[in-house]
Amino acid sequence: MMNINIAELGTDLGRQLPFAFAVTAEELEAQSSDYEFAGPIKVTGNVVYTGVRWRVSGEIAAVKTYVCNRCLQACREEQLHEFAEDFTREATDDDSINVFSGDLLDIEALVRDTLLAAQSLSNICKPDCKGLCPKCGHNLNEGDCGCDRFVPDPRMAALQQLLNKD
Repeated sequence: MMNINIAELGTDLGRQLPFAFAVTAEELEAQSSDYEFAGPIKVTGNVVYTGVRWRVSGEIAAVKTYVCNRCLQACREEQLHEFAEDFTREATDDDSINVFSGDLLDIEALVRDTLLAAQSLSNICKPDCKGLCPKCGHNLNEGDCGCDRFVPDPRMAALQQLLNKD
């Protein structure tokens, strides 16, 4: 659990209360079949009482490992994601404000949602990844394989048949 005890912070306007957590992807329930987080996921930040609400802000540091969808190479990506949310003890109509009771702020859902929402839908090693040759399977990022990879446009198949009749 990622609970921050704000009892000592109380309602001291503008005073900061630092926090730090290290959790695994399993503890955070941030697992996927497409990628893994290597090592601990580190969360650091501060809580500040703003006079009306408690503002929780910080950053999440994680190392994502995955296999590139195009070239099938193992990849490792260091990630840093920032977050900031408001918390209040009083119920409100505003869905963007988190409600809590007592002196413990639970930021586990905030951290998990921030981390998962920041993940790309496709795991690509680099934006200009060339992938694999469809003929021989050579990684085209390492150089050309020499295969003829020309694929005719299927809409022109009827015209090609006319040309082949001669």
